[in-house]
Amino acid sequence: MPPPAGLGAQRTESATSLMTHPIETAGPGERRHHPYVVLAVCCLSLFLVMLDVTVVNVALPSIRRDLHTSMAGLQWSIDGYTVVVASFLMLAGSTADRFGRRRTFQTGLAVFSLGSLCCSLAQTTLQLVLCRVLQAVGGAMLNPVAVSIIANTFLEAKARARAIGIWGAVVGVSMAVGPLLGGVLTETIGWRSIFWVNVPIGVLAIGLTARFVPESRAPVARRVDAAGQALVVVALASLTSALIEGPHAGWRSPFIVSAFSTSAVALVALLWQERRFPEPLIDLRFFRSIPFAAATLVAVLAFTAFNGSLFLHSLYLQESRGLKAAAAGLCLLPTAIAMVICSPLSGRLVGAGHARTAMVIAGTAIAASALFFTGLRPDTDLSALLAAYAVFGVGIGTVNAPITNAAVSGMPRARAGVAAAIASTSRQVGATLGVALAGSIAGGGGVLGPEFAYATHPVWWLVVGCGLSIVALGFASTSERARSSALGVAHLLDAGSGGRAR
Repeated sequence: MPPPAGLGAQRTESATSLMTHPIETAGPGERRHHPYVVLAVCCLSLFLVMLDVTVVNVALPSIRRDLHTSMAGLQWSIDGYTVVVASFLMLAGSTADRFGRRRTFQTGLAVFSLGSLCCSLAQTTLQLVLCRVLQAVGGAMLNPVAVSIIANTFLEAKARARAIGIWGAVVGVSMAVGPLLGGVLTETIGWRSIFWVNVPIGVLAIGLTARFVPESRAPVARRVDAAGQALVVVALASLTSALIEGPHAGWRSPFIVSAFSTSAVALVALLWQERRFPEPLIDLRFFRSIPFAAATLVAVLAFTAFNGSLFLHSLYLQESRGLKAAAAGLCLLPTAIAMVICSPLSGRLVGAGHARTAMVIAGTAIAASALFFTGLRPDTDLSALLAAYAVFGVGIGTVNAPITNAAVSGMPRARAGVAAAIASTSRQVGATLGVALAGSIAGGGGVLGPEFAYATHPVWWLVVGCGLSIVALGFASTSERARSSALGVAHLLDAGSGGRAR
């Protein structure tokens, strides 16, 4: 789940991508149609993907009961999506540049809609996970390609700024609507309906894209780093498998040891491949910039905390407190509302040169809310619980702007979009690890019901650590040494533009 899954492209991330991607012209013979209709179509795709994150989480207890799904099965129903999105997010952008953004976007919508329909028809956990993988293949093509389409539609700076604001607002709307809509649909019609809603919206978006979105391509498409792409998939998938299946198979079992070993070997091979390939999927020179390296790590930490927390709270509210799905969705609204409010405020704070302050606020809020959750009980006072959810939303809503700012800080214009894409991928990696770790730690013993509240305590201490680490990285990424390293990398990239990563 993007992005989030994930949350994929948040307001500030999308804004930065629009401003830093080079603007390219439409293909020969194409003319631009109604730019705000094009924006509406792109926003429709963002709404689909972002809605899917919270809707599916709220439905997890119903899916567990209907399909007799284990904790590992629930984890895979989320991570099957986020692993694929994290693995193919950067490839989707280069594919669109090569074969056409409109064509890639329509393909993504079609695959996402088909995957959603298949999810609604799944009769077993395995079928659901495989359908979620199919859904994710389409989802990976949507948001990054939509950003490129918008950049090629709104060429005038003020109009593009307005488009950015509308695009970012859709994130907030989908986050606010998602938990409540998912709860109501699950409680009244059934969990399968959360996937049905994607199909007519997806079909409508395909038709609107064909009618209103002009085709465009990059003047020169990047070479495909097939080996690097394959190694990313192997490394992430094997690590996720080990984390999810470890509590059930045994951490010392041959399968788990092999999975961890495969992930490590794939990571080493990826580093070797990216150093020698002329146009690598991940340019390792970026990581010589302290702000960029810190942004990548903060993205992983923040979304490990966010997606792991969302996974556990959806189960806690329904399994431990005994709330209905709609009531559980309503309880999660404070997090979404706080994110909606804090995201633009954080963007302004970062824009005013206070990125360190934003990072410290974000990390402190995440750690403070998680510290409260370390005492979670089945009968925890509801008003205190809702307040803690709001504080957590402050942290997640505030962290996105400094992540993107640190990622692109000092980068040459031509490389800033790629840097932002790597930061976005790091969010999806964090989302994957968050669900894998949370489910394995809290649900490894198969404990559900009232006692599940106590089983989550170790996870909240892990989230406290994530928050405090974000605070520390906030200071590290904004120091004089960090700024100097970013400038050094910028000169290196300018000097070796188009060269091999060294």
